[in-house]
Amino acid sequence: MVSQLSESVLDVIADALVDKGYIFLPELVPAHISQVLLEKVQATEIHELKAASIGRGAEQQLNPDIRRDRIQWLDEQHEPDSLYLDLMMQLKEGLNRRLFMGLFDYESHYAVYQPGAFYKKHVDALKGSQNRILTTVFFLNPDWIPEHCGELVIFDEDDNEIEHIAPKMGHFVIFLSERFPHEVTKTLAKRNSIAGWFRVSNSVHGF
Repeated sequence: MVSQLSESVLDVIADALVDKGYIFLPELVPAHISQVLLEKVQATEIHELKAASIGRGAEQQLNPDIRRDRIQWLDEQHEPDSLYLDLMMQLKEGLNRRLFMGLFDYESHYAVYQPGAFYKKHVDALKGSQNRILTTVFFLNPDWIPEHCGELVIFDEDDNEIEHIAPKMGHFVIFLSERFPHEVTKTLAKRNSIAGWFRVSNSVHGF
């Protein structure tokens, strides 16, 4: 069964992006999709995940002083990835209808943080680059407690902390990529998420 994002939810997201540039939604993705995504990431061995890099194109490099998560790109040819990607395509089309953003495609990967891992403050798109326009983060962590840390911290353009989002199961956030620096604080428990980007160009996996 194909899950549908309601027009009212799409209205709320579009209004928030216009008003403040980001929105946190505790229950955007249906529970049955969240569950099968969780089961997939839990069944994935750590050696099947790739160490995440920083930089783009020829400047990509591994730097464990900046980030220590491991990733695996979603594949639209396989479930449960296709279920999540279908929702993101609905979101893309809904935002294009409302905001005329010209969003072209969407790329995303699982991001697994082992205990002790983090991702220091960064911006997902260079100003004026017109590549990554919107960032999404979706969390897959049942039974998460504050003592596990691993929060997503979002900063404004003046470097003030404006949101601390716990990576609890089902939590979803979307924000303007070049406007909001953000970080993942050191996690004390295994932390699973799906990071994604809506783009206006046709580059592939960060190139």
